[in-house]
Amino acid sequence: MAHYNTILSQITALITRHVFDDHAEIHHSGQKFRAYDRWSQFMAMLIGQLSGRKSLRDIVDNLKAQQYRLYHLGMKPTSRATLARVNEKQPASLYQIIFYELLKKCQMVSPGHKFSFKNKLYLLDTTTIDLCLSVFPWAQFRKRKGAIKLHMGIDADGYLPTFMDMTDGKVHEINWAKETLKLPKGSFAVFDRGFTDYSWYSTLMADGIFFVTRLKSNADVEYLLKRAGRKSPGVTNDQQIKLKGIDDPLRLVAYTDLETGQEYRFVTNAHHLKAAEIAAIYKERWKIELFFKWIKQNLKIKTFLGTSPNAVLTQVWIALCVYLLIAYLNFKAKLGASMQQILRVLQLNLFERRDLVDLFRPPDRQQPVSPQILLWNQL
Repeated sequence: MAHYNTILSQITALITRHVFDDHAEIHHSGQKFRAYDRWSQFMAMLIGQLSGRKSLRDIVDNLKAQQYRLYHLGMKPTSRATLARVNEKQPASLYQIIFYELLKKCQMVSPGHKFSFKNKLYLLDTTTIDLCLSVFPWAQFRKRKGAIKLHMGIDADGYLPTFMDMTDGKVHEINWAKETLKLPKGSFAVFDRGFTDYSWYSTLMADGIFFVTRLKSNADVEYLLKRAGRKSPGVTNDQQIKLKGIDDPLRLVAYTDLETGQEYRFVTNAHHLKAAEIAAIYKERWKIELFFKWIKQNLKIKTFLGTSPNAVLTQVWIALCVYLLIAYLNFKAKLGASMQQILRVLQLNLFERRDLVDLFRPPDRQQPVSPQILLWNQL
């Protein structure tokens, strides 16, 4: 019989331990650890995400129950008090770095987007997570309500989270976009009307970035020449416009959904694309809504195991790392399953010793005696 590590070990093999330790040494606060380390913290929180644990005590009890299956992961014994203290005190920036290391590997194997251009396409949006203001007093939102906002940018190549910032609930998405978001030159960005700000549009255009968004009904518009050529089905208008405060002309595309009869008016600076593709690009924005729904339903990102901003950020970054690990498995092994299906199978078999890829194959196609596939090292 071939020897297999646990499913958990095979998943986390994508994270190189010595690279992790180098980053952990840089992103450390206070005295050196005596009997614990950041790797053990990371693995404990990652196991908590993958197995759906509900509290720190639940995570620790699960680790104790599976202790004889975890020795090969290099984890140190974890107590509830130690895990809580490290989550509160040790910088969450370590897991931001690990996230971007994983993102690079995912981008190497992710499929491209479906549009005619080769430029990157980013889907931008913000989601609000309600919190108890008395427990999270730093997360001010309203007078008697607390909340945080996760500001996200999703790469349409594989729908990978690429930009993420956490703020309190009072920070508007356009303020995040103007002050923090840095998009690469030549890329496309699609966003909803919550990002409406004409000065930001001008900045995007000056930086060589294309955008697609919906036009507000009360926009101050000057209508210019209509564009020549036959219109695709659903496209009812395609013409140049000027918006108040923006020197360069923009493009208005009006599109009527053939199923619902609802009309949408899009504004863009992408003058070189077909009108129907402009409408399709905006429709792609729905994928970030599905992403938010997925992480809220399947990862522990709505309730938190610590109350400080650092503890919350630690949990969010590790949850996003879990998402990338699942996405990488899906891309690399070409499983043809949904992210939710993959997560459910992993949850049921996390500590089993069997081949990771065979886990998703029909029984008649499994090869239990074949050598273990070194999936994660074939980059």
